[in-house]
Amino acid sequence: MAALKTIYVCSNCDAQFPKWSGRCLECGSWGTLSEQIKDQKESTKLNLNKLGGADLLDLREIKSDKMSRFLTGLTEVDGVLGGGLVSGSLILLAGEPGIGKSTLVAQIADSLGKGLSSLEKGAVVIYASGEESAQQVKDRFERLGGALDNLRFISETNIEKIIATATKARPRLLIIDSIQTVYSALVPSEAGSLNQIRAAAVKLLELAKGAGVTVIMIGHITKDGQVAGPKSLEHIVDTVIYLEAEKSNSFCLLRASKNRFGATSELGVLEMTSQGFRGVANPSSVFIEGLNDNISGSVAGCVLEGARPFLVDLQSLVSKTVFGYPQRKASGFDLNRLQVLAAVISKRTKVNLSSQDIILNLVGGLRLADPALDLTACAAMIASFYNYNFSRQTIIIGEVGLGGEIRSVVRLEQRLKEAEKLGFKEALIPDVALKSSKLKLIKLKNLNDLVQFIK
Repeated sequence: MAALKTIYVCSNCDAQFPKWSGRCLECGSWGTLSEQIKDQKESTKLNLNKLGGADLLDLREIKSDKMSRFLTGLTEVDGVLGGGLVSGSLILLAGEPGIGKSTLVAQIADSLGKGLSSLEKGAVVIYASGEESAQQVKDRFERLGGALDNLRFISETNIEKIIATATKARPRLLIIDSIQTVYSALVPSEAGSLNQIRAAAVKLLELAKGAGVTVIMIGHITKDGQVAGPKSLEHIVDTVIYLEAEKSNSFCLLRASKNRFGATSELGVLEMTSQGFRGVANPSSVFIEGLNDNISGSVAGCVLEGARPFLVDLQSLVSKTVFGYPQRKASGFDLNRLQVLAAVISKRTKVNLSSQDIILNLVGGLRLADPALDLTACAAMIASFYNYNFSRQTIIIGEVGLGGEIRSVVRLEQRLKEAEKLGFKEALIPDVALKSSKLKLIKLKNLNDLVQFIK
């Protein structure tokens, strides 16, 4: 609702006054003031004719320079970013507390700082932290074996002071650890509030685009799993990457949920060591168990994350339900998809899973939604139902439709080549035409063919 205000207007000279008086103070007339109601928003309207407009740019006159990138020193991180850090970009690195965000940015800063020796003088890396002291940051760099020559530290939480220093120093990289601890003196609220976080992010965006400084902001995950509140920063920044980990192992996954300079489907696999993170060049060797262990309901499949395929181990446990309603549990696999596949198996084959509890687990703490795992999941459930042991040299790839038909998946030949590298000998795939392969290919048209193979 618009705010209303009472004023007194002179009928002789139109002068306005906040209070009534018998005589107009402008023209001196007596008894000419009358009461009027005014909308306060009227006083804030702009005269568009007097307001200067924005500059119009002809895109044809803009020089098409190649996008400037520089490597982070970790191949997995460069792949997720689309080929490295882009000059003048604003990046949000998010993750749960203690997962290794500060360690990862310290390694990036160290790698970039070592590469600045041949660059212009003064092109340093600035590390601004409101959570840790200079001594703590120095100890981390020394523990990781990093060099401190081209690294500078700012112990400040005022974003205006940080930006003023960065504008003067013009670093190649500015790290904010973390965005929840900084504040703007122009916003009347405490640090960490939604308004402060947005204001600080916008100012850092202006710095990145105006001065060409690459900025990495660290953002913490809240209790409800969001970054610094209800996704308040994702629409501001250029790139959002998440660092995920399972507490049961030392491997971390790096994903991009937004990337203006590359694909968002890439997945990086990192291993935490005493010297910091190390890229895992062959993720398939991490998520596939030993080839000699035959376990009922354990099946190997292949997923495609970005442009790189890697193999995973999918395990299923099917047992007679004790309660009236069968249970469906999934770890790393979409639960809704599991229920659909179980219904298709019960409807289209003679395998009745309507009275069976089904537990599905994706080994290694992965969370994937590749349709190529449909046939793998079905094979795991049917094999567990019949207590059948698949050979650990057999890989199963395919998508399953509601009619029980088995459909092809994208880049099937590339997935089969990845299986060849790891010593697989046999593959259960959809009935499609393929080039020659070293694997023994068993083509299936529907789920009944899969049941006949298992029985």
